[in-house]
Amino acid sequence: MNEERWMLVALHELDGIGWKSIDRVLKHGAISYQMFNYSYDDWENVGLTRDRAESVVRQLSKERMEKRKEQLAIRGIEAITIWDDEYPDLLKEIHQPPWVLYCLGQRDLLKTLCVAMVGTRIPTAYGRKVGSVLADELCQAGITIVSGMAKGIDSVCHEASLACGGNTIAVMGTGMDVIYPVENRSLFEKITKSGLVVTEYPLGTPSHPGLFPQRNRIIAGLCVGTLVVEADVRSGSLITADAAMEAGRDVYAVPGPITSPKSKGALELIKQGAKMVTCGRDIMEEYQSRLLEISKEKTKGGSKVGGKMQNSLFEDLTTDEVELYHILEQGPFSLDQLLLLSHWDFGHLHSVLLSLIIKKQITQLAGAIYKII
Repeated sequence: MNEERWMLVALHELDGIGWKSIDRVLKHGAISYQMFNYSYDDWENVGLTRDRAESVVRQLSKERMEKRKEQLAIRGIEAITIWDDEYPDLLKEIHQPPWVLYCLGQRDLLKTLCVAMVGTRIPTAYGRKVGSVLADELCQAGITIVSGMAKGIDSVCHEASLACGGNTIAVMGTGMDVIYPVENRSLFEKITKSGLVVTEYPLGTPSHPGLFPQRNRIIAGLCVGTLVVEADVRSGSLITADAAMEAGRDVYAVPGPITSPKSKGALELIKQGAKMVTCGRDIMEEYQSRLLEISKEKTKGGSKVGGKMQNSLFEDLTTDEVELYHILEQGPFSLDQLLLLSHWDFGHLHSVLLSLIIKKQITQLAGAIYKII
């Protein structure tokens, strides 16, 4: 299998050999290092045109592949193929999923609950504030923020995620060694240390306008949903929203002033059926069961909260009290919402709520709203 995966990487990196060409080759059967010795006719027999066959024979060599292995290893970059266990299942569902993902950072983030946050490269003060607040709220709930490391909303959301100690993934539209925009080099370095940077493009691939729409399909493909924070009607972030819809994922949009050109793209999405988002809870409520699992996993691992080990917070709580506490970590919630989320009867829920209040774990607000202290 290792031979096959590196052969796939080698084919993926050839100039002029696109997704469809590789797909035709793979449909003819397994690939192996024997292909380094293929003739023009051999490549035509596995589905390539004569021009493509000549291009492969001219470029493909074991020496070139071994050199690329070394270059990736020196930079700490991992090449994950569509056959590897580390490859995210959600990404396999999109149209033409990338054959290879180059990863730098915490690759385990590929398996986390991800939401994309995208928007204009020239945001208003409103857009910057909203992007920062929502990214913080979602990260605090255990959601990984995915964006494209572009100027504007992308950068705002990455920075906010890092600032609160949350998880973030940047999807590049260039090779890993070509930082674009160049002013985001420091952001790139911070994300590689605390988050994850991915790209489907080989080392040395320069910036080109045509690559970014392709990049956007990966942003959407990694995520259960895409949130458009602020965008005009011609914003590239709407391409990401379209990719999300095409993949059957959730689409969200933040409403803005109807007089602002920067809000017209998001407002149009809302008209078309995207869920309007005015706070993080509008998104979190769609993934309550997943977020509850995440919260429980944090507890098992003894993650730090407020300077204490989280599992020590629950030493004096019953099983039901811990479960309700986890639900309220995504809150605050009303009594009616808690009845739906907990699936308990009113009497039992009221008893557990009262016990948590007495133990000074939660508090009741006006209107029968409950939140963690």
